Amino acid sequence: MKNNPIGVFDSGIGGLTVLKEIMDVLPNEDIVYFGDTARVPYGPRSKETVTKYTFQCINFLLTKNIKAIVIACNTATARSLDKAKEKYDIPIIGVVEAGAKTAASITKNKKIGVIGTEGTINSRAYEVEIEKIDPKISIIGKSCPLFVPIVEEGWADTDIAYMAATRYLQDLKNENIDALVLGCTHYPLLTNTVAKVMGNSVTLVNPARETAKDLKNVLMKEGLLREENKTPKYEYYVSDGPDKFKQIGENFLKKTIDNINLVEIHRY
Repeated sequence: MKNNPIGVFDSGIGGLTVLKEIMDVLPNEDIVYFGDTARVPYGPRSKETVTKYTFQCINFLLTKNIKAIVIACNTATARSLDKAKEKYDIPIIGVVEAGAKTAASITKNKKIGVIGTEGTINSRAYEVEIEKIDPKISIIGKSCPLFVPIVEEGWADTDIAYMAATRYLQDLKNENIDALVLGCTHYPLLTNTVAKVMGNSVTLVNPARETAKDLKNVLMKEGLLREENKTPKYEYYVSDGPDKFKQIGENFLKKTIDNINLVEIHRY
């Protein structure tokens, strides 16, 4: 099992920000990534539909003999992680808990903002996790639905992104938060734009990095960490649009994607 790959999935391309961090933290590990690009975004969909999609993604990854799964999607984590852990006998981690822990540890005035998809914000997943750590912390959530298409169009550092961020984030600025969780895997690509709008008094939290660290800890605890030094193998699968995935994904990862395949995900 130590030599088996790690499985990572997202509703589309955004999960590559998590994958990039995993590659950095666990440089010896093989990884299989699945992006459900035919059904993105998960954010506006019902809990039942997101759970169904999550199970299909996991079922597919299990055919690749993976040893652990990362749900690299905030919406799927918020709506399906607990049920997935009940259903499957394999280590499964999401992206919410890691981001919540980091935000709670860095806030000074106990006012934290969370931005994400409609599904993530409505689930209150970050609020629940942060309240477990410190119930005195105030959490202000804001859905930013235009951020995902802006990132996928390659407009993260443009005037369009800045105007959208200014409109979305004004309420959070008025609340005087001092930490802001980028609660969608696409949003780290907007770090420069969001930082410009929020100013130096607000620390941005990227759950992707913390998730990679959590994954390493889980693999060590379960005795599944690959110890040998080797050149890792990365496989990519999508449910639609491999050419677009390759184009945007290479910008996310800053490396060539040359092993990408189509999957009929509904079969799983």
